[in-house]
Amino acid sequence: MDLLQDLAWRGLIYQQTDEESLKDLISKEKISLYCGVDPTADSMHIGHMVPFLTLRRFQQHGHRPVVLVGGATGLIGDPSGKSEERKLQTLEAVQKNVEGIQKQLESIFSFDGENGAVMVNNYDWAGSMDIVTFLRDIGKHIGVNYMLAKDTIASRLDSGISFTEFTYTILQAMDFNHLYENFNCKLQVGGSDQWGNITSGLELIRKMQPEGSKAFGVTIPLVTKADGTKFGKTEGGAVWLDAKKTTPYEFYQFWINAADADVVKYLKYFTFLSHEEIEALGRSVEEEPHLRKAQKALAEEMTRLIHGEDSLQQAIKITEALFSGDVRSLSASEIEQGFKDVPSFNATEAEANLVDLLVAAKISPSKRQAREDITNGAVTVNGERITDTTYLLQDTDRIEGQFTIIRRGKKKYSLIKY
Repeated sequence: MDLLQDLAWRGLIYQQTDEESLKDLISKEKISLYCGVDPTADSMHIGHMVPFLTLRRFQQHGHRPVVLVGGATGLIGDPSGKSEERKLQTLEAVQKNVEGIQKQLESIFSFDGENGAVMVNNYDWAGSMDIVTFLRDIGKHIGVNYMLAKDTIASRLDSGISFTEFTYTILQAMDFNHLYENFNCKLQVGGSDQWGNITSGLELIRKMQPEGSKAFGVTIPLVTKADGTKFGKTEGGAVWLDAKKTTPYEFYQFWINAADADVVKYLKYFTFLSHEEIEALGRSVEEEPHLRKAQKALAEEMTRLIHGEDSLQQAIKITEALFSGDVRSLSASEIEQGFKDVPSFNATEAEANLVDLLVAAKISPSKRQAREDITNGAVTVNGERITDTTYLLQDTDRIEGQFTIIRRGKKKYSLIKY
């Protein structure tokens, strides 16, 4: 199975230009291809990943990825999918975001070897261009009627669109043309909402490059969940690649909690497992879903890719400790990850008595209930069941001197901080 057949099997091709010519091209030569992301935040989220992972699939077949971070286009704002103008960011904020995103992209690609990835920032060529040069050399080749036919622009005509956002598609077209000239870049990959911008780039290349010059575009389908809810969201918000925004444990948990109806699709989209491995995991979902082998494979592959082997093992350790109740085996940093979203209470020496602590931390509603919970064996301290209503917490109950974990019942955890 060739590369394009593999992409089709994985469901990764939504639209493409001139399929046969592209297939012929990549069968005869190794090409450069690119995908871009605008630095609207200092981290990407998992919704950004599929086009870049598709670029990496090309790299595994010997092609060279050009990874673009839009320091210039990020200052403008893509009207795609928006019903109103984006709030403009400062140059300083955009540059900070660029630096954060570039670090994350480095975990996805190999930058070594003959087809090592190249990272570029479109501010390097667009930021210094004066307005007259832009209008004469670039704008002259893109017709207003052509732009008005773009869905992203047409959908905004009634509500209003500024000239700034109106010209966004020209800036992205200029990127494709620049990369074609300077990196022999013949293919752009993007999300399904980028079709209009990609075809604008192809139009500009057709107008500005020598006759017979040929470039291509491929878009990736929007990732959806089987139940119709938005992919990549949790109760806490987006699932970020930045470990400070979404910890490796939370990242791991997102993938391991994938629904049976979604997990095989996610394995195809996001992982580099072989067809045989994915098909075997698919059979496991059907025949032995309780084992959740597919979800575990997905969570391990994704956490290892973005955060590395050490963070993956830490996430597995936290998961197993929470499942077994053996929380004393966790370090303070692991507790911070695993108990990030549980109720917490800052304790003082006055709450050394377990009954008093349960009431003060609102784990039990009253002292009477607290005593009853303890007597009934419903309370554990760092995984150890306590049945003595006179129990006083000691220094040894503080993990690394910072935390005590109280559990009431089977699932109600509380984090006591010192």
